[in-house]
Amino acid sequence: MSSKKPETTSNNKDTNNSTSDELTVVVEELLNSLSNKFAGVSSEIFAKMDEMSRRLDNLEAALQANQENGSNSSSKPQ
Repeated sequence: MSSKKPETTSNNKDTNNSTSDELTVVVEELLNSLSNKFAGVSSEIFAKMDEMSRRLDNLEAALQANQENGSNSSSKPQ
């Protein structure tokens, strides 16, 4: 009986190592997946911020043009 216990203990260690290795692989895949998703979301956010910045610049230019047109027309003698 005592000769079987070391064999069982050895099998348990192999099983534990295998399970640990599988868990490590799964966790690494999960981290890679999350990293890729985060990179994608970050890219989308930066793209939307760039678009918003462009639209705000256009709006600011339009407002300045309207102010200039308004001040020019009000300063003209009638």
